[in-house]
Amino acid sequence: MKSLLERLAAGAVLIGDGAWGTLLMTRGLKPGEAPEALNLSQPEVLEGIARLYLEAGADLVTTNSFGGSPARLRRYGLDGQTEEINRAAVEAVRRAVGGRACVSASVGPSGHLLKPCGDGDPAEIGAGFERQIRALAEAGADLVCIETMIDLAEAVLAVRAARAVAPGLPVMATMTFERSRRGFFTVMGVSVEQAARELGEAGADILGSNCGNGSEVMVEIAREFRAHTGRPIAIQPNAGLPEPRGGETVYPETPEFMAEQARALVRAGVSIVGGCCGTTPEHVRALRVAVG
Repeated sequence: MKSLLERLAAGAVLIGDGAWGTLLMTRGLKPGEAPEALNLSQPEVLEGIARLYLEAGADLVTTNSFGGSPARLRRYGLDGQTEEINRAAVEAVRRAVGGRACVSASVGPSGHLLKPCGDGDPAEIGAGFERQIRALAEAGADLVCIETMIDLAEAVLAVRAARAVAPGLPVMATMTFERSRRGFFTVMGVSVEQAARELGEAGADILGSNCGNGSEVMVEIAREFRAHTGRPIAIQPNAGLPEPRGGETVYPETPEFMAEQARALVRAGVSIVGGCCGTTPEHVRALRVAVG
């Protein structure tokens, strides 16, 4: 079986999965509870969600380890179980997909702004990423997915951590951008061009964006990435921007609308198309049909 990077180099377009948070909440995650706590208490829930996305046509299925760094788990008194929590996240998805999809090990922000802007010590945050990623890799992840980053320095720390402790795994790094009058920037002022250059220099194999925008805006971001990198591009949009309706938060993009934009993403040079907040197995199924 060809490796992920070989498939992308050969021109394959792969489908990622969709949101996990909303599905976890409908399956027992309590308000204020760490999503990663379910990795130990209810791994069968993770297996069920992973299986839904696999059956919808996802080529990459994400682990429930977005907040699995020691710094983030410390909020819940779980940092002492970092290795156990991250191993369980990978093992649940591996059981569900049975080798039929890549296990994408999610690594999100630490939840701390790095000094001097905040209280996060770069050495400590970097060591925490190493600890998390080592556990994910040893459990059998197929790639490391560093996602939803806004601080380029923190994203680079995570990429370098992956390169240090899991040198055999592909690394995907995606950041979250907002439109401004001067173009697209993260809230920390990072441009697409800067992200593409510095994440590539740090060792990321796949670059791109997730969260913060609907699929139509993501087409523009994808074009900008393609103008600044020759590496594979991954785009995971929200199902639009959230809207309050009848006391609930609703994401307005239908699976059909997102599928149409997926075709535009592929024309823009995107190699991995998935979904973020508000997307469901139905969205992933529509992406699969649209991309083929």
